[in-house]
Amino acid sequence: MSTDPQPDSLSQLSDALAAHVASGSKSVAAITLPRHRPLSAILWRKGVAVTSEQVLAEGEGYRAVLPGGKEVPARLAGRDPSTNVAAFTLESDAPALERAPDLQVGALALLLGADGAGGTTARLGMVRRLGPEWHSMAGGRIDSLIVLDARLRPDTEGGPVLDARGRLIGLSTSGPRRRALAIPAATVERAVESLLKHGKVVRGWLGVGVQAVEIPDSLRAAAGHEIGLMIVSLAAGGPAETAGSLPGDIVLELDGKAVADVRGLAQQLGPERVGKPVGLRILRAGAAREVAVTVGARP
Repeated sequence: MSTDPQPDSLSQLSDALAAHVASGSKSVAAITLPRHRPLSAILWRKGVAVTSEQVLAEGEGYRAVLPGGKEVPARLAGRDPSTNVAAFTLESDAPALERAPDLQVGALALLLGADGAGGTTARLGMVRRLGPEWHSMAGGRIDSLIVLDARLRPDTEGGPVLDARGRLIGLSTSGPRRRALAIPAATVERAVESLLKHGKVVRGWLGVGVQAVEIPDSLRAAAGHEIGLMIVSLAAGGPAETAGSLPGDIVLELDGKAVADVRGLAQQLGPERVGKPVGLRILRAGAAREVAVTVGARP
């Protein structure tokens, strides 16, 4: 008889992963729409499901296929391209999945999806790379970068990503260059709260149209920067106009942080800024000055 423990160890690992898939499948649903393929979704908590916004087709008549095959109407509560989260309300008693603690590169990851008929699909991957907070191309704040070494199939994107103990890492999605990513559970939760309350993720707004410009050599000493954002338009009654900003002002900094492009400015105007004052350092008539602006909610 062989004394090699490897077969038993592999069998135990296989059984454990299968058990976690079975448990996690209770929180996997499919979102359907006539004439479109089913999408995987997470039963986030009682009465709420989430999926990947970027693959969600627009239309009427959404339905959810729950574990076991029961179909129920699903109402789109809102969608946010910046965090890639779409939220639905529906009749479901699924409990919220336990959240995974801190991750490590090399940890196993289970990617669950829906087969569209009440069943679950599963793929095994690995946490390939971890990184700090980042911003999407649409300006959404993502709490951490989680890159997965796994291939995302159409039946998997939008479903839950679990760790090797069956705890929720986040929502699976395809990122730039088709990298498989997990949108962290904390990011999804923040988006869900805003989508359920407002139908969108509320973002900060100054009410300005800006264009990146080079600061003339003669003014760079006063500006302290080589590039700024010139105000080319102001929304009537908007936060910047109300604060006294003028067309031609060149925005150099927001609360002490340089702004050299529109995306950089948008990244500093997250939901947490709405209703709060910020300090704009601007260049006007060759002199630098400070303007206080109360951030509004983007219309």
